[in-house]
Amino acid sequence: MTKPILIMGATSGIGRCAMDEAARRGLSVRAFARSADTLTATDLVEPFKGDATSADDVLRALDGVRAVVYALGITERLAMLWEEETLFSETTRVLLDTMAQSDVSRLVVVTGFGAGRSKAAMSWIERTGHRAILGKPYADKDRQEALIEASATDWTIARPVILTKGARIDDYRVLRDPKTWRNGLISRASVAHYLIDAVEQGLDIRADVVLTR
Repeated sequence: MTKPILIMGATSGIGRCAMDEAARRGLSVRAFARSADTLTATDLVEPFKGDATSADDVLRALDGVRAVVYALGITERLAMLWEEETLFSETTRVLLDTMAQSDVSRLVVVTGFGAGRSKAAMSWIERTGHRAILGKPYADKDRQEALIEASATDWTIARPVILTKGARIDDYRVLRDPKTWRNGLISRASVAHYLIDAVEQGLDIRADVVLTR
């Protein structure tokens, strides 16, 4: 039997969509989240209640998996306008350290358009608005991406543009050339489809892409 995919942040947003997409394909998943006990265990889905800041929890979760899909997110709140955000870099540091202690090397991470070097693809107006509203979380996503790119893992960074609740479409675009990077819309289900493709097909190893409709 094929080893499961560890999905971190599997109870909501893109992580939940990735869990559903993997199960739709008949792939087994270890669904990691603090609220994983709200999930129903099936032949394909193994709920794994854990804290992504705990090295012990993450190391246990890595046992026997084939790859990691990181899709942790934060709850949008007014205080994120001024509070420093550290969740992305902190949990990524824990994950990378524990992966170095395991035999798992494949890592697919969701960040967002405007993080890392994709910031340069934004217009001045986009950058100004983005920085005003999401400056603190995206500063931490910048730190997160730097950690990933410096790691020895077989990483892929996937940066979706503005997310929607729509259905998956078959012709979403994976923009690999920075010259083509641009803003737009994409459904969470389409992002999830790419994440599972990236694991199954070994796409874009040690590369960063932008996902859009």
